[in-house]
Amino acid sequence: MKPSTRMFYREGRRTPGYSRFDFLHGYVYGRWPYLYIGIGTGEHRLSGLVRGIIAFIGWILRLGKPTVAGKAPSRPDFSTGEVHQPVTFADTYHGKVVPLVAATQLVRIDRDLRLINLEHIIPYAKARDIVMHDPDHIVVLECPCRAARPNPCLPLDVCLIVGEPFASFVLDHHPRRARFISSQEAVDILRQEDERGHVHHAFFKDAMLGRFYAICNCCSCCCGAMQAHQHGTPMLASSGYVARVDADLCSGCGTCVPACPFEALSLEEGQSQVSTERCMGCGICTSRCPNQALSLAVFPAKGESLEIFAIMEAAGLR
Repeated sequence: MKPSTRMFYREGRRTPGYSRFDFLHGYVYGRWPYLYIGIGTGEHRLSGLVRGIIAFIGWILRLGKPTVAGKAPSRPDFSTGEVHQPVTFADTYHGKVVPLVAATQLVRIDRDLRLINLEHIIPYAKARDIVMHDPDHIVVLECPCRAARPNPCLPLDVCLIVGEPFASFVLDHHPRRARFISSQEAVDILRQEDERGHVHHAFFKDAMLGRFYAICNCCSCCCGAMQAHQHGTPMLASSGYVARVDADLCSGCGTCVPACPFEALSLEEGQSQVSTERCMGCGICTSRCPNQALSLAVFPAKGESLEIFAIMEAAGLR
């Protein structure tokens, strides 16, 4: 067993509610991410078989359990008498959209950090903590989503694994696809991906100790999470912002429309229009407008932003 695997296991033992099955799941995910993501995106030849097996197991587990209007049964909490909504796939594996400024903060943390119960920022039932050990340990990994595609966007090395035990685990098991980088190199990658029009997501996963572990720089043509989100699986949480158009500055050139990764912009009557429902507040459009007519505005209905420095300051950690 590699030292990083032992580190991962020990950290799992210290994490409340983290089971041996969770560790096994996390090990498989971290050890074979290209197979895992390839199956998840449907690009791997075993995708149909594996999905069929998972669906069959789910059917067996649901036998005899009541459903309402075809939905999965709710989960009663016998200690409180409350009934909770069922945990979905999106609750166990999801991303939070972070504009460039917020993304760069996540790779500039200079101390260990423990922030839990962040449901006001990470609106999922599971995997919503930020617990960081050695946050300056950053590894860049070839993107499993891009690598799974026959004609991927380039470059491939754009996934940032942040902190321990994740960084060492990934480097130990993927030495040909990963390398340690400095915080400044991580910032450079984020800026370059932003210039390419790709979205920064802070990713959380239940099997990865139920916490933040990576920043992915995602394109809508390769990213499995973005495609799942567009097809009705709510894997992505808004940044907490939406784009706003300054009508006095907008010339109606339409440059911003194809640049939006979430298809939230349109050109109507010579003006750019924003669909607040579709907009995820990534900020990609704001740097594309030649007239600086687009900006991000706080939108409380979309939740709170993951501005880690502000969260740390509010918690008395800065």
